[in-house]
Amino acid sequence: MTQPLFLDTPTLASTTATVVEAGPGGIVLDRTVFYARGGGQPGDTGVLRWNGAETPIGDTVKGEGDAIVHVPAADAPLPPVGTQVEAVIDWQRRYALMRMHTAMHLLCSLIKGAAVTGGSVGADKSRLDFDLPNPPKKEDIEAHLNALIAADHPVRIEWVEESVLDTDPGLVRTMSVKPPRGTGRLRLMRIGADDGLVDLQPCGGTHVSRTGEIGPIRVLKIENKGKQNRRIIIAPADAAGNA
Repeated sequence: MTQPLFLDTPTLASTTATVVEAGPGGIVLDRTVFYARGGGQPGDTGVLRWNGAETPIGDTVKGEGDAIVHVPAADAPLPPVGTQVEAVIDWQRRYALMRMHTAMHLLCSLIKGAAVTGGSVGADKSRLDFDLPNPPKKEDIEAHLNALIAADHPVRIEWVEESVLDTDPGLVRTMSVKPPRGTGRLRLMRIGADDGLVDLQPCGGTHVSRTGEIGPIRVLKIENKGKQNRRIIIAPADAAGNA
């Protein structure tokens, strides 16, 4: 089992940890700040350092059970099992992904009543697909999205009993991915104060603490991807992302 420190402390950029497994396919630590790819968010990249040596990490994925696997660069040295390492993520990349992931939740809040059929978080651009017969106006979505960002709503993580999904199944907006069950706990991401809720959904990803951290967003394109599938692509206003 790997203790996923990012679930409760997404701003933690490094930690010391002990190597549990190490091989060409990946390195497992007893705890980590590296987010494992899932829910549309890419796995973290970074480096593991120990005793004057280091291993670049090109991806992070889920392993067997609760293990998190740090995928090393080709031909990189491997830390021996039992070694204490310093695990350091590429913070600039992670923070960009956090900003975009939170922006996607804001986008989802604007498309009322439509299920999410797919999505992908990227540092330069991201997309959400909706089960929606008619596309919304691009200019309206962009204006409302930036208004939510500028309002600087608080963002926080809450842990609740997973039985809440039985009493309130509408919490889940995604059609293709369902929250994991069996642990007894469910991680919710809430945007907005108690008296001004903007979005509340199960989410295992990493997020900023306030919407103002996201910065201005552009809606690059709204595409028809089927009879009732609309794809909305967004990007930071200062990025050179192309649809």
